[in-house]
Amino acid sequence: MTTTLITGANRSLGYTTAQRLVAAGHDVIVAARDPQRGAQAADELGARFVQLDVTDADSIRRAAEQVEHLDVLVNNAGIPGELVAPPEATAAHLRPVFEVNVFGIVEVTHAFLPHLERSTAPVIVNVTSGMGSMAWTADPDRVESSLVNVTYSPSKAAVNMLTTQYARALPRFRVNAVDPGYTATDFNGHNGTQTVEEGTDQIVAMAQVGPGGPTGTYTDRHGVVPW
Repeated sequence: MTTTLITGANRSLGYTTAQRLVAAGHDVIVAARDPQRGAQAADELGARFVQLDVTDADSIRRAAEQVEHLDVLVNNAGIPGELVAPPEATAAHLRPVFEVNVFGIVEVTHAFLPHLERSTAPVIVNVTSGMGSMAWTADPDRVESSLVNVTYSPSKAAVNMLTTQYARALPRFRVNAVDPGYTATDFNGHNGTQTVEEGTDQIVAMAQVGPGGPTGTYTDRHGVVPW
């Protein structure tokens, strides 16, 4: 059985991803910062639970110690950050977003890498955004270009670069970045145009790629996303 750990899995995209992978036969580990909400979500899903705060090194270490084997890591946890006009932005506005969206991926991946290396088909899925695409955010015909920010978008551009670097450094792994698209979740006040099921389509697909599958890619449910 494939063992899959999903960060931020107690709600929204993470929860639905967990639900769909459980249905696909995965042994899913729900990783969440809040013990009560995480345990409740895991119980509802028929999954396991570990408490994990991606900004807390001790929490990550303890979670890794509770996992004996891992085939798939879905780095889903993320925050939007504060929307601040670039002229008013300081490093203080960026730090909380990068701590979760970027450094959290690095710390969690580092901690669980020994488990993944023992898998015969290790997979890492980094949940990113179209807002991290330099091509789309510079294209006036794309909705991504209509929102100017120096917090969330740069963090997701960094996630994309991390993905390519991990893919190159870990040739036996399948490491891919997935843009869920503009999905109605708590993240955006449920203003998205896609359902949560649609938003998780590509995450679920990439979590199930085999040894000969793609790696180092950036995609959404419609296909390739330009870097």
